[in-house]
Amino acid sequence: MNRLRTWITGLALAVLVVAAGCGTKATDVGQAGQAGDGGKETIVVGTDAAYAPFEYVDADNNIVGFDIDLMKAIAEVAGFDVQFVNTAWEGIFITLQNGERDALISAITITDERKETMDFSEPYFEATQLIAVPQNADVTKFADLKAKNLRVGVQTGTTGDVAVSALLGKTSPNIKRYETTPHALQALAIGEVDAVVADNAVVLHYIQHNPNANFKAIADPSFPKESYGIAVKKGNRELLDKINRGLKAIKENGRYDEIYNAYFGKQ
Repeated sequence: MNRLRTWITGLALAVLVVAAGCGTKATDVGQAGQAGDGGKETIVVGTDAAYAPFEYVDADNNIVGFDIDLMKAIAEVAGFDVQFVNTAWEGIFITLQNGERDALISAITITDERKETMDFSEPYFEATQLIAVPQNADVTKFADLKAKNLRVGVQTGTTGDVAVSALLGKTSPNIKRYETTPHALQALAIGEVDAVVADNAVVLHYIQHNPNANFKAIADPSFPKESYGIAVKKGNRELLDKINRGLKAIKENGRYDEIYNAYFGKQ
């Protein structure tokens, strides 16, 4: 789950929501292993901040969102500091493999293919895909996208891309791939595509905060449930254990629910 950092100005302002408190500057970078202000180890965390409400850049150029608050809470109880680096989705996994990032949190779906090259924390969020179409569209299910020969927008390399590729064929000319989900939704707004398939929370967030787009969301039982996880370099058991301990702790002490409710409402 799953975004170029070139913002279309109007779209960027629309998707930014003041849902988080203090954030990290989008331009922050850090070095793995350096001590933070409190003498703790600093973990450099990559995130593709174009995926509201999970991670995005606010009007003050801070990286904020559900994932950001979650990682901060994990770090606080696990005993390390975090430094977030805005990292484009295309290539984000390479930064983990070559050591530029210690961890990634970016609404990343845990898949068997990804587990071959990186390790994941325990799941922290359950998602699925949704179809976004204009209100007047005659679409009721996923199969309609093929049956009606529709042009479908997806973000390159996401699980939405995988699902649509399986339906239409990976090289289908009806698949229009974009570097961010907001770009795909903007393409839908101007009629460049007929539908967009993307993660449910992101689609619903966009529809809620862009009522003039006149989109509706279509669910389909054929979309499997997906779990998001925090990724670390393959074999980095020490960091993975710290993250899992922190995640377990904030689920037990109620902090996870507080963060979840702030972005998505009570479960």
